[in-house]
Amino acid sequence: MAKDSNGKDRELKKRIEADNYMSCAVRECYASFRNIIRFLVQGDREKNVIDYIFSEVDKHIEEGRLLIEYQMSALPSLYNHFVKLIKYLLENKQTDRDQVVLIFQDMLEVVTRDIMMEDQISSLVDSIHGGSGYEGMIPLDQQYQLFASAGAINFPIQETEAWKEKIKRLDLLLTVKESAMDVPSNLEARRRISFFSNSLFMDMPVAPKVRNMLSFSVLTPYYTEEVLFSLRELEVQNEDGVSILFYLQKIFPDEWNNFLERVECSNEEELRGTDELEEKLRLWASYRGQTLTRTVRGMMYYRRALELQAFLDMAKDDDLMEGYKAVELNMEDQSKGERSLWAQCRAVADMKFTYVVSCQQYGIDKRSGHPRAQDTLRLMTTYPSLCVAFIDEVEEPSKDRDKKINQKVYYSSLVKAALPKSSNSSEPEQNLDQVIYRIKLPGPAILGEGKPENQNHAIIFTRGEGLQTIDMNQDNYMEEALKMRNLLQEFLKKHDGVRYPTILGLREHIFTGSVSSLAWFMSNQETSFVTIGQRLLADPLKVRFHYGHPDVFDRLFHLTRGGVSKASKTINLSEDIFAGFNSTLREGNVTHHEYIQVVGSYFSTLITVLTVYVFLYGRLYLVLSGLEEGLSRQPGIRDNKPLQVALASQSFVQIGFLMALPMLMEIGLERGFRTALSEFILMQLQLAPVFFTFSLGTKTHYYGRTLLHGGAKYRPTGRGFVVFHAKFAENYRLYSRSHFVKGLELMILLIVYQIFGQSYRGSVAYVLITISMWFMVGTWLFAPFLFNPSGFEWQKIVDDWTDWNKWINNRGGIGVPPEKSWESWWEQEQEHLRHSGKRGIAAEILLALRFFIYQYGLVYHLTITKHTKSFLVYGISWLVIFLILFVMKTVSVGRRKFSADFQLMFRLIKGLIFVTFIAILVTLVALPHMTMQDIIVCILAFMPTGWGLLLIAQACKPLVHRAGFWASVRTLARGYEIVMGLLLFTPVAFLAWFPFVSEFQTRMLFNQAFSRGLQISRILGGQRKDRSSRNKD
Repeated sequence: MAKDSNGKDRELKKRIEADNYMSCAVRECYASFRNIIRFLVQGDREKNVIDYIFSEVDKHIEEGRLLIEYQMSALPSLYNHFVKLIKYLLENKQTDRDQVVLIFQDMLEVVTRDIMMEDQISSLVDSIHGGSGYEGMIPLDQQYQLFASAGAINFPIQETEAWKEKIKRLDLLLTVKESAMDVPSNLEARRRISFFSNSLFMDMPVAPKVRNMLSFSVLTPYYTEEVLFSLRELEVQNEDGVSILFYLQKIFPDEWNNFLERVECSNEEELRGTDELEEKLRLWASYRGQTLTRTVRGMMYYRRALELQAFLDMAKDDDLMEGYKAVELNMEDQSKGERSLWAQCRAVADMKFTYVVSCQQYGIDKRSGHPRAQDTLRLMTTYPSLCVAFIDEVEEPSKDRDKKINQKVYYSSLVKAALPKSSNSSEPEQNLDQVIYRIKLPGPAILGEGKPENQNHAIIFTRGEGLQTIDMNQDNYMEEALKMRNLLQEFLKKHDGVRYPTILGLREHIFTGSVSSLAWFMSNQETSFVTIGQRLLADPLKVRFHYGHPDVFDRLFHLTRGGVSKASKTINLSEDIFAGFNSTLREGNVTHHEYIQVVGSYFSTLITVLTVYVFLYGRLYLVLSGLEEGLSRQPGIRDNKPLQVALASQSFVQIGFLMALPMLMEIGLERGFRTALSEFILMQLQLAPVFFTFSLGTKTHYYGRTLLHGGAKYRPTGRGFVVFHAKFAENYRLYSRSHFVKGLELMILLIVYQIFGQSYRGSVAYVLITISMWFMVGTWLFAPFLFNPSGFEWQKIVDDWTDWNKWINNRGGIGVPPEKSWESWWEQEQEHLRHSGKRGIAAEILLALRFFIYQYGLVYHLTITKHTKSFLVYGISWLVIFLILFVMKTVSVGRRKFSADFQLMFRLIKGLIFVTFIAILVTLVALPHMTMQDIIVCILAFMPTGWGLLLIAQACKPLVHRAGFWASVRTLARGYEIVMGLLLFTPVAFLAWFPFVSEFQTRMLFNQAFSRGLQISRILGGQRKDRSSRNKD
């Protein structure tokens, strides 16, 4: 920059001061350069030269004549020499002393000969070497060499933590060439730094000293999830040849390279050398998965932050100069006893912070020798202040002497790692736990829902005024832990002027939205919910409850008012919302704070979908009754332009563009509206409306089923990595009832509406009215395949078809899981009807009657029935349906009884039935002039009627079972499932023929990864190429 300023100090100063960060960096580099040179140079002659040079430079800087007096073209050469010096200072080896001397001499020559070019400084240097004009008279070996004599340079130096930090920082300032916007290069680190720096300017209470702050506890319920990845789990490959370790290496390439650099290994094979390196590899992978190890490390940042803050509170000037790390690593200071500074910091942190992990199965796992118990014990050993609560089930002799049997006794126990008695002991160290508390329970503790019960039994072991409940898939950051003192002060403020807060609401960052578009959509949606949504609910509405686990409870308030969880079976499936209800009903106050974060609407959606159903069935009534045709011919309605504009705007809203408005506003507030607009456009290109519309169907289905039949069920989302291909049968099991059936019903309604209304209605009006509904139909039918990795790869399609045929034809029975047999799955899908009341069954039957009314409307619009309105036509349609069902039943019974012994006869009967069907169809076409449209309408009328009969039969299962028709119902249901499967599978298989479809889907689904240069194709394709190449070798 100085070299390109054309010798004008004013221009150089303007360019430097244009960016405040650049100005600070330049000043800091020069100050550090001067400080380091003066610290290293110890010789008297050398000091005279150095002091003179710096004094001249400072004088010219003040006068604004630096570029005029000095030649800056040689500045890059000086820069290169000084960077080499910094590298030697980082290594600090005695063997490099001669190189350091040469660098000092080269830098002096560059400054005196090329930059300053002053006679005075040249003569000063020459006189030191041997005097001007006398060089030829003094032998070369007798001339004094600057920086070469013993003691002239202080190298190597006695390093301190402060000196190391100074050298490392200067090295970064001098060598990092990227823009400030690209530093650091890791996107997550950049986001964390941005949030932390911005949060410091928010309205935050002043932090007290650690010894004066409110104490708090963190409670994490844990069941059987992953604690720490084993090497086998990291290396085992899925069906695509992708292991967890391979996946993590491709998703986090920069972090993997940094890890290899830290452990001083060049590749993965070198990590297999020692147990220590393998342990570090397991930890590196576990810190990037949803494991208990990651959660415990994150929560223990609270204790580490308190230790650091306690050190800053209590340290003297000398301790502050040495630094926190120096005190921590000073083993002599630790051996002085309890009065050492390090011991005091740890003691204060232990008084203010407690962490309890409620491992429900720890006792069982420990007795069975399960690896989970060993990994949990390793966590307690790594973090000595970590406590584990669990339900201990033991057998004890009966107190009744007459009964010589053992009885089961239950204890709520708290354990922590047993520390070694002496650090100097020669005995091998054993990792054991020790019981701190043991409370006898009246019986089994897990009576209701598992997770709330797990929290309830362990909450007695927590301490302090605050309590934070954290899920085991959440994480924490060191910089956020530093603000916990400030947050707890909120308990001492009356935010509404009347009451102290009882729940401090926090925002939650979703850390899984970094690769696929689905994760990105959900992350953005959740971000808008936990920020702008919670902010609005808390203030001004004052109706925020407890929706997530980062929130901090007033522990004493909730312990004396029912706790933070309610575990009644089925009723209180969500313990989160209970805590908010309980706090509000007992005159508590819930607030929301956004300067700290932790890493981790249904009724309206039901009304939206019900409105679509009512609208379509209403439109169908208008079409079939002729009212719409009569109304459309009236000029006042036909030429109603405002109505068409309203329909267009309605379609725009229904498609889902405006559903993302809160998300758009939140991103705009936090990262700028240009970023928000670009992300909004990118989300539309990546089909975000498809995802949000599909999730609308999920919420509607399960919410509606719960309203009709009651009950609730926890569906675990899993803690693993989700970039894998889901089979067609799996997608069908998940979404058949919630999306596919409803999507096909809406599609049939739209087709009928088009068939009978096209003669008098324009195409523009039809598009405006139905485009959003066709969008919903397409989304509900094909979104699972669109967002399924490798969903359009031909080999996957072939495998999926084989798997589907095997699943649909397998017989069920006792012990056969739903994943293996359609019959088992079909029976499981009706579980909610078994526990439903009479009102729920009656509602189910009434809803099924809509298909019969729909059939009634269609049969009178056939060509052969157009001129009659007799009810006999509807009766004949039912006769046709029962005849079809009878034929199907006959074929089913015949197959079961005669297909083995009378194959020829059975085939002749089936052929006769087929010929009879063709003859009847030809007769209807020839005599009453039945058209192709009539055939299509009959199919559209009779297929939903059969489905309605199935729904009624399922609702009345006990009666149907006693009547002996349940096997027939199951056969009919299987036929419908096969037809639905074919309708869904055929378009997907057709698109899989074209390779560009698969490429487009991969690019659309993993655009986030492509933009970061990640090798998603390697992940999706697995390591088959690598394996095949190794096999060839």
